[in-house]
Amino acid sequence: MVMDKLGDSLQGALRKLIGAGRIDENIVNEVVKDIQRALLTSDVNVKMVMEMSKRIKERSLKEAPAKGSDPREHVVKIVYEEMVAIMGQGANIELKPQTIMMVGLQGSGKTTSVAKLARFFQKKGLKVAVIGADNFRPGAYQQLKTLSEKLNIFFYGEENEKDAVGIVNRGMKEIEKYDVKIIDTAGRHALEADLIAEMEAINEAAKPDQKFLVLDAAIGQLAGQQAKAFNDAVGVTGIIITKLDGTAKGGGALSAVSETGAPIAFIGTGETPDAFEKFDTDRFISRLLGMGDLQSLLEKVQESMKETELDVDNIMKGKFTLNDMYAQLEAMNKMGPLKQVMSMLPLGSMGLGGAKLSDKDLDATSEKMKYYKVIMDSMTAAERDDPKIISAGRISRISMGSGRSSEEIRELLKYHKTMQNAFKNFAGKGGGRNMQKMMKKGGMGGGNPGGNFPF
Repeated sequence: MVMDKLGDSLQGALRKLIGAGRIDENIVNEVVKDIQRALLTSDVNVKMVMEMSKRIKERSLKEAPAKGSDPREHVVKIVYEEMVAIMGQGANIELKPQTIMMVGLQGSGKTTSVAKLARFFQKKGLKVAVIGADNFRPGAYQQLKTLSEKLNIFFYGEENEKDAVGIVNRGMKEIEKYDVKIIDTAGRHALEADLIAEMEAINEAAKPDQKFLVLDAAIGQLAGQQAKAFNDAVGVTGIIITKLDGTAKGGGALSAVSETGAPIAFIGTGETPDAFEKFDTDRFISRLLGMGDLQSLLEKVQESMKETELDVDNIMKGKFTLNDMYAQLEAMNKMGPLKQVMSMLPLGSMGLGGAKLSDKDLDATSEKMKYYKVIMDSMTAAERDDPKIISAGRISRISMGSGRSSEEIRELLKYHKTMQNAFKNFAGKGGGRNMQKMMKKGGMGGGNPGGNFPF
């Protein structure tokens, strides 16, 4: 999950609140101090933290809980609302034909973000093309070209051309038929006059609908200053914050850009093309506080299941093969790192009072998912379709082919049998119609192989 340390600290403060015998001034002050410490450590602006703390105290001690609401839940709700307020609302990203200009300092992750943004719109069904107009940084042309080819995104660039505006003019004509056009521009180590002039000229030539500024999360509170400088030059319409998974200082960028009035559009949460998500303040804060984000999880499930070949009709009848289980594991891999997926569930799947799975447990689960697939890759089509034919001799052969032990293969078969029985029982109790609806919408089955899968 992004900003693990901040999330852990905030969740610790709220657990203290939930565990309190009664809500009084002392416990409110104690919890607020913990929240202050967590936010300041994450480099959130001091003035904003102090103002937010004051509001939390005042509201917690003066506002009466809603009828039927627990006082603890009331204070948690106040913390949530005040944190959403300091982050500001995310940018409005419309899924329609548009031109996007990307700007940012060198080293901010701008070129990689161009590819990730293209992938985002591509997954939404839009035809996307990118223009490589960063003619300043060595390797920028080849980097974007390679990333685009891997994602099957149309790329236009002129490797040795130094006239960035000319590249954009010719590129816009070349990609005219595409829905979403994304322009990568040059970044520098500082906002130099010639860089500003080039950005202004490209802005005039392309007339982009959106101008996204890419900021490295580690920049901290300097983000506000940089956002203002770029905004003065071209009129920034949204911010993309990169590398939020790799820094404890991301709070500075998140809060500082909000001060400028430029909304956060996307956040980068990892290195893969899909480790990129539209910023939604409510969902982001909910995950930080351990409340989960079931809506984002459902969207990820639905997206990952689109290309997965599950035989829904057979599963509805209680026939669940190893091929179906393999397809489930494939879909889970497409959803991203397991740790990130789990951050979308409420703590312990039971709200703030639940226990958080350790990194060790998550790593063990991820490893098990990987070797289950390796084992199934070493089976024949007949074995995956009907695991009952897998005898001791076949297990020995599969073990040799996969490099996994016979015990691990038996564990996989046991897990499959457990899931198969669960589907049969569900279908037999009249749940078949609901199952079909759930699977076609992107839902997935459960189970607990070896005590490690938390699904």
